[in-house]
Amino acid sequence: MSTPFYVSPQQAMADRAEYARKGIARGRSVVVLTYADGIVFVAENTSRALHKVSEIYDKIAFAAVGRYNEFENLRIGGVRYADLRGYSYDRADVTARGLANVYAQTLGTIFSSVGEKPYEVELIVAEVGRTDADDQIYRLTPDGSVVDEKNAVVVGGNADSIGNYLGQRHRAGLSLAEALKLAVDGLARDPNGGTPRTLTPEQLEVAVLDRQRVQQRKFKRILGGQLSRLLSGDESAAAEEDEGTTTE
Repeated sequence: MSTPFYVSPQQAMADRAEYARKGIARGRSVVVLTYADGIVFVAENTSRALHKVSEIYDKIAFAAVGRYNEFENLRIGGVRYADLRGYSYDRADVTARGLANVYAQTLGTIFSSVGEKPYEVELIVAEVGRTDADDQIYRLTPDGSVVDEKNAVVVGGNADSIGNYLGQRHRAGLSLAEALKLAVDGLARDPNGGTPRTLTPEQLEVAVLDRQRVQQRKFKRILGGQLSRLLSGDESAAAEEDEGTTTE
């Protein structure tokens, strides 16, 4: 009878983390930045049906990279959690921190299970506050770790390179057009120092959590002409609510 091959728990966890990391790195990046009036989400995504950025609840949004079917299951679970908690208690009891804890438990359980592979996803859960000091951004890794981020965060693709670029240039009080330009410049740059790419509105998925909206729901997508004008530096386009701007 042959002796079973032994792998230490530490090595098994390291192998699972490396497996998930490689899967996530193959995806294109998502950038989340704070700006004067809220939080902006910018993803390189040509699909108009398969979203990387979505609304979860009134002031909470979700962004993800990795396997679509896996993070879509997590998104749906988050929406159900938020709806149930808001209905059972109060809408104010639904918070990004609570949602991040739920996701952390789910991802941690899957990661440590020997019966299934780890999820190849990295998540961002963000909540816009009444002031910029109240904004919350959490990044979740495949093993269920939660990182409380400030100002700017990047997941997927060349996250380290883009994150360093944004960290050196982000400042408090950016307008939406300025924050959007910074995010797009970060996504377009070549990590090897080559000529930056040109990203068009059709290659981008953009949404914001706008604290200035009078509606209870602060999430809105920025599409079409409004996105083009913001990318060209037109600050007045930030306040538009037209057919190119939708909630989810």
